[in-house]
Amino acid sequence: MISAGTDIGSLSVESVIFEREQGVIGYSIVLTGPNSRKSSEVSLERALSSANVQRADVPYIVATGCGRGISGFANESITEITCLGKGVHYLFPDCRTIIDIGGQDTKVINIDERGRVIGFDMNDKCAAGTGRFLEVMAMALNVDLQEMGERSLHFKEDLEISSLCTVFAESEVVSLVSEGREVEDILHALNKAVADRTVSLLERVGPAGKVAMTGGVAKNVGVVRALEERLGHSMMVYHEPQIVGALGAALIASEKV
Repeated sequence: MISAGTDIGSLSVESVIFEREQGVIGYSIVLTGPNSRKSSEVSLERALSSANVQRADVPYIVATGCGRGISGFANESITEITCLGKGVHYLFPDCRTIIDIGGQDTKVINIDERGRVIGFDMNDKCAAGTGRFLEVMAMALNVDLQEMGERSLHFKEDLEISSLCTVFAESEVVSLVSEGREVEDILHALNKAVADRTVSLLERVGPAGKVAMTGGVAKNVGVVRALEERLGHSMMVYHEPQIVGALGAALIASEKV
C-alpha cells in the first residue's frame, strides 16, 4: 500500500513515497524557485523515481506546507503543523515537543502520545533566526551554507550577535569581519543567536517532554548543539530532518487509503 506526501515550502519542496510495511521508500528535495507548482511536480516525480514507483501506483497524495494550495496533483491539503506532528510521532514515539526551523519561519509544537497537536506557536512575521537568515549570513561571510555548522564548532572566541534582524545582523557580521574576527567565531555567534530566539519561542509554548528538531536548519550541527546546551539535554534529529513534514503528509495519505 503506497502513498505520497509533498511539502511545498518557501525555499524548498520535499516529497516522500511511503509504503506501510517498508516505511519511506523514496524521497526528494528540490529548490522551490519562482514556480512552486512546477517545483512540486518535479519533486514528486523525483521521489517516485527514487522509489521505482509510477504515479499510477499511488492512490492518494497529501500536500502540505505554505504552498499546499497550489498543488495540482494532491487529493487533499493539510497544514504543516499537523503533518509535522504525524511525522515526528512516527519516527520518535516518545517525543512531545517539536522544534521546526524552516526557510522562512520557526515553529514549536507540542503533541500528545498519539502525535496529535495540543499546542503550538510560530514566528512567521520575520525571517530572523530561520534558514533564510543563515543563508544571508553565509553569503556575507562567503561560506558554504552546508559548512556553517561544522565550522562553527571550531570557534575560539565566544562572540555575541546582538540583533537577529537579518539586515542589522548582516551589518554586525560585516563589522566583525572588518575587525579581523575569525569566521568560525562569527558562525558560532550566529548559531547561538538562532538558538536564543528559538528557546524564547519554546518558553512561550512550554516544553512538554522529549524534544525533536526538524527542518533544514536541523542539518546545522552548530545550531543543534547550541540549542541542546540551552535545553540541557540532547534532541532527537532524523537523518534527513527536512522531509519530516512530507513524511507526515504521506502517513496521513496512507491512513486515507
